[in-house]
Amino acid sequence: MPYGTSASLSSVPASVANAVTPRHNWTREEVSALLELPFPELMFQAQSIHRQRFDPSEVQISTLLSIKTGGCPEDCSYCPQSARHEDGVKAERLMAVENVLKEARRARDAGAARFCMGAAWRSPKDHDLETVCKMVEGVKAMGLETCVTLGMLNGQQSRRLRDAGLDYYNHNLDTSPEYYGEIISTRTYQDRLDTLANVRDAGINVCCGGIIGMGEDESDRAGLIMALANLPKHPESVPINLLVRVAGTPLAEAEAVDPIDFVRIIAAARITMPESRVRLAAGRENMTDEAQTLCFLAGANSIFYGERLLTTPNPAATRDRQLLDRLGMHTSIVQHSEEKQEAEACC
Repeated sequence: MPYGTSASLSSVPASVANAVTPRHNWTREEVSALLELPFPELMFQAQSIHRQRFDPSEVQISTLLSIKTGGCPEDCSYCPQSARHEDGVKAERLMAVENVLKEARRARDAGAARFCMGAAWRSPKDHDLETVCKMVEGVKAMGLETCVTLGMLNGQQSRRLRDAGLDYYNHNLDTSPEYYGEIISTRTYQDRLDTLANVRDAGINVCCGGIIGMGEDESDRAGLIMALANLPKHPESVPINLLVRVAGTPLAEAEAVDPIDFVRIIAAARITMPESRVRLAAGRENMTDEAQTLCFLAGANSIFYGERLLTTPNPAATRDRQLLDRLGMHTSIVQHSEEKQEAEACC
């Protein structure tokens, strides 16, 4: 059933239409009802909830760096870093700490509030984890929020990252539990939930979202939002990715997503997870300025900044700045460690 053709306000439960308090008991039917609302009503609900929690003109800027690229043993159908796919990304070694810190400093100077580091592993080895911890410590000392995505973690690894000062751990659910097996066979949905639980138990904030455009149907999209919103605690950051169709991957010929349908997912994420940062992640390079603007109106308030996201393209920084200027929007104000020291010295 096409979005917006069957639902009306009277068909949306009051608990959905008036969702201002965070909930963790969403049903698929409730999320589907949201997605099927007439577009103006859906946008109104999302923007109303967004304004209760955030400055509607503010966008958080994050930068993502691939610190270990390619050679991943997983078979994720969307990922060019898998060693199982044709024309996969060439495997590289883990970057040196000083090179990562150089990139973090550059991101900070460009206005990033958070620096994210990604490694193409199933799970990190202990000696590699120690190197990543040094990166986290160095980035943290610059006054940036820190985030890493390293694959599956156990409890001990999660605590080691926490002790290094890690602020956020990214581990996406990708899609609905029912559709997950069509995309990945080397890691279960429960594996992902277990890693999220280990990270939470260690006291690290969670960055967790999914990917739209992998051949899933409308019910699966509702199922993804439901799974995210029904986690024991909502992710502090919810990245919503638009599939980047990469040659050599099984999803290279996947059908393109209607931009309005993508905006609906952003709005549903905002309504069901009212206190989370909803981030426009992969796929922005192929989105028009108008589509991105609708996403901001639907409650997206975070973007990745920089010309690459791990191995896929991202809009040039100048394009992002120009768009935000045209919209009269501004980025989060971050006071870095050196600035804090100067301020304290003056007081």
